[in-house]
Amino acid sequence: MRALSFGSVGGHALFVVLSALTLFPIYWMLATSLKPQADIFDAALVPRRPTFENYQFVWQNVPIGRMLLNTFLMAALQTAGQLLTSLLAAYAFARWRFRGDGAIFLLFVGTWLVPLQVTMIPNYVLLARLGWLDSLAALVVPQLAAAFAIVLLRQYMRGFPKDLIDAARIDGASSWRTLWSVVTPNLRAPLGALGILLFISTWNEYFWPLLVTKKIENSVVQVGLQMFLTQEGDLWGPLMAAASLASLPIFGLYVVLQRQVVDAFVRSGLK
Repeated sequence: MRALSFGSVGGHALFVVLSALTLFPIYWMLATSLKPQADIFDAALVPRRPTFENYQFVWQNVPIGRMLLNTFLMAALQTAGQLLTSLLAAYAFARWRFRGDGAIFLLFVGTWLVPLQVTMIPNYVLLARLGWLDSLAALVVPQLAAAFAIVLLRQYMRGFPKDLIDAARIDGASSWRTLWSVVTPNLRAPLGALGILLFISTWNEYFWPLLVTKKIENSVVQVGLQMFLTQEGDLWGPLMAAASLASLPIFGLYVVLQRQVVDAFVRSGLK
């Protein structure tokens, strides 16, 4: 019992230390955003003269509200599109057998290994010919399919109880109805975990929005952060304030869906 108690205390202590190391950069970002310019390099853990002037500066000099809205729309639409296309493709690969299905699936997996630098020029040229540059469509449409999501959902569907699908077919359900009425409701945990990963990944996207947007009001918040890194000097206070505003939606998402997030990651995983 003593050994078990000591191990339990040691494990909890380790988790506390790791949690503190993880949370400290976030706290330092928030604390720095509340410091006046003269106290930016002050090493005090608590701001001596807290102020919101950095947030006012950001709001007055950068269209941060419009950029946050653009980022949210891009992340939400792209996540929804990737979940939809991945669900359909994964169901086809997991349940239907046809000639060349293995080779086609390997081609899908191979696109996962292709870096963005290889595909960005063809995608950019196509968007330019369509007249979609500097628009929300340019941010969303080229990223509506994700090989990682297809692979993950295919593994889940291959482990889905076949008896349930056979029972639905005996009842006369079509493949379309079976997918939406039987399979999808039982994949809430993996779909939730995958949706969270896709949303956060899209929210943090920087290079592609920088490439396809010209006007700052049509860009995303990650591109706007760069505006505070100048040759004359880095504006650390406004930069931290803008970064804090950019992090708020993600923190809010976690607070609202905390229980679902934990449950999704605990119960999910490749099978």
